[in-house]
Amino acid sequence: MSVAPVAPPSAWVDSRPRAALRLFSRIGTFCLVELQKLRHDRTELITRAIQPILWLVIFGQTFSRIRAIPTGNVPYLDYLAPGIIAQSALFVAIFYGIQIIWERDAGILTKLLVTPSPRSALVAGKAFAAGVRTISQAIVVIIVAALLGVHLTWNPLKLLAVLVVVVLGAAFFSCLSMTIAGLVLRRDRLMGIGQAITMPLFFASSALYPIAIMPGWLKVLSHANPLTYEVSALRGLLIGQPTNYLLDFAVLIVAAFAGICAASALLSRLAR
Repeated sequence: MSVAPVAPPSAWVDSRPRAALRLFSRIGTFCLVELQKLRHDRTELITRAIQPILWLVIFGQTFSRIRAIPTGNVPYLDYLAPGIIAQSALFVAIFYGIQIIWERDAGILTKLLVTPSPRSALVAGKAFAAGVRTISQAIVVIIVAALLGVHLTWNPLKLLAVLVVVVLGAAFFSCLSMTIAGLVLRRDRLMGIGQAITMPLFFASSALYPIAIMPGWLKVLSHANPLTYEVSALRGLLIGQPTNYLLDFAVLIVAAFAGICAASALLSRLAR
């Protein structure tokens, strides 16, 4: 009776890096497919940049004059600009699940799920594509903030880190949107839930005001909100406010990973 040969342990070690490379390659492929859609609707980048610009120009300059929010030695417009960058990423990502429901209705999702690629690669590709989409808005907000006199850093490494923070934040919130899509299964329900949670997520963060002036119950919600850590990292990188970068990046990475796992687990419900 013949016994099948067993691959040596060295082969197992070699296969793991190859599997990881294949996974990242598929994530990159799905991400590029998502970004190709922007070629058919480039006006989306312009229209989505209008709201954050209005926040900076109207809300930021008005509250800078009345000095209603204590921000220490930091001018309020400087304090607000990183929060608006995070807000613009949130507003793009939180409705990303609508796209995956549309793909389900068009039969595209079913075709993607029968490919040999793992579901996590599909979800991660879409999540990081949402993050890359928000980079253009972040750049617009940075330029407008600089024109308004905000004192920002122009250190290339810090600006690169800003883009990484924005991508991680958008990846988490797009996965949150896809997770909700896997639960509600309908676009109108997702729209309603997205609109219901967007502003609470925004106001329950440090984007507009310091955590120190919040009531106790809101402080608890703020510390559990990944958007708070995204804003904190952006403020540290752009205007030099003290922050715990290790904690900020750890929360964003863990949140993005947990979001990918949750959305991947519910993806099959959309294909039924």
